Amino acid sequence: MNVELDSKTAAKQPFYPTVRELATTYQTFCAYDEAHIRETGLTPPQFDVICTLGNTSGMFMNQLAEKTLVTKGTLTGIVDRLEQKGLVRREVPPENRRCFLIVLTPEGEQLFEQIFPQHTLYLKERFDRLSPSELKEIQTALSRLKSIFQ
Repeated sequence: MNVELDSKTAAKQPFYPTVRELATTYQTFCAYDEAHIRETGLTPPQFDVICTLGNTSGMFMNQLAEKTLVTKGTLTGIVDRLEQKGLVRREVPPENRRCFLIVLTPEGEQLFEQIFPQHTLYLKERFDRLSPSELKEIQTALSRLKSIFQ
C-alpha cells in the first residue's frame, strides 16, 4: 500500500484522535495503578511477577516472560531483586538442570495473599463504574485494535 500523503493530510487522518485517546487512557490508568502498587514496596514489574506466580507451583523464566508485561531482558534483574527481598527463589528441576523454576517463597506467598486481593478491590472500585456490557464492548474493541497490528 504505497499512498503518498503530505503533512497536512497526514495530520488530519481520522485515526489520530483514537490513538491519542488510547495513549492518554493508558497513561492515566498506569498512574492510578502504579500509585497503589508502589504502596506495597514493589515496583509495577515486581508486582506483576509476584501476582503471576501467585496460585502456581512456579514457572520457568520463559513462561513467566510470556505471562507478564515484563520483557525477557528485564525479567532476570526483577527476579534477582525479588530474590534479594526473599520473595522468590530459583529452583533447578531434576529433569532439566539447564533452566530455573521461579517460585514464591513462603514470604512471597504471604505477600501475594495480602496485596493481590487489595489491589483487585482498588481497581474494582473504578471498573465497577462500567456495566458488564460496557466492559465487554471495550474488551472487544481493544482486542480488534490489537489484531490489526499483529
